[in-house]
Amino acid sequence: MSRMFLRETIRAYRQRDPAARSDLEVLLCYPGLHAVLLHRVAHWFWQRRLRLAGRFISHLARMATGIEIHPGATIGRRCMIDHGMGVVIGETAVVGDDVYLYHQVTLGGTSSERGKRHPSVANNVIIGAGAKVLGNILIGENARIGANAVVVADVPANTTVVGIPARPVERGSATRPPKPRFDPYGTPCDPCLDPLLGEIERLRTELTDLEARMARAERRETEHAERRETEHAERREPDRAGPRETDHDEPVARG
Repeated sequence: MSRMFLRETIRAYRQRDPAARSDLEVLLCYPGLHAVLLHRVAHWFWQRRLRLAGRFISHLARMATGIEIHPGATIGRRCMIDHGMGVVIGETAVVGDDVYLYHQVTLGGTSSERGKRHPSVANNVIIGAGAKVLGNILIGENARIGANAVVVADVPANTTVVGIPARPVERGSATRPPKPRFDPYGTPCDPCLDPLLGEIERLRTELTDLEARMARAERRETEHAERRETEHAERREPDRAGPRETDHDEPVARG
């Protein structure tokens, strides 16, 4: 089982990291792999209530790799930690299969109470560099967490979230979710998926529409004012001319 775990994890690194040129290079030079392997040992001791031994092994792994994984955390198969420095995974965190974590990622807790207080990450999730996923929340399958995002609420499956606090960006329809794909650093490169740009574009469209409506209203008001002025001028012209003499008027006798 350990050999199969090691073999498939190395294969995952080779498939996703173009810088990995050989199995031996991954085995010797990838601290993310070392941290996950040492975590399996620490987790074995932790499950058998040898808590101090588990903590000590995880402490040694942190010193050697810069990656801190609590021995109580559950890590799935083919979990990749790229670059790795500064990654923190808390005690009650659950990480599924084929999860990809970048450096400075934190799966942290927001409560001082014992019990489940760290995130659960489903299969095939990518969490970008510097992202903070906090609390007892669920990150759904195929989700993408953008770099430096702060996630404090559940993320549905097939959803990409970015920003502080993290907000979803559209990618496909709800009835036809997008096919899972690899997004480097969990961040979509298409600028149209930026929620801030989308909001700015929406406001710009509303402003253009409002300006057009105001221009039409001003034209109608101007036309209405011109008609009233014309009608008023037409009513004043007979008054200026005065009363006209008719054929039936008799001449006025003069003394």
